[in-house]
Amino acid sequence: ALAGAHPRARPRSSLPAGSQLPCFHGSSTIRNLKERFHMNMTEEQLQLLIEQMVDGSMRSITTKLYDGFQYLTNGIM
Repeated sequence: ALAGAHPRARPRSSLPAGSQLPCFHGSSTIRNLKERFHMNMTEEQLQLLIEQMVDGSMRSITTKLYDGFQYLTNGIM
């Protein structure tokens, strides 16, 4: 249901290749955005990657420490 709103679901041509904004000047910006959104992966590969990232985060001590910090300072858990 959320796939329509996700940036990955947008056509690749929607990336601002011809933009006049300074942040999009240079050849690496668009390439870095495509890498960040894993545009080269199939949906199955992307699903596996996300599951691995979530599993890794759940086992990470830094995640647990940050969650504790958020709970103590903001009541967020």
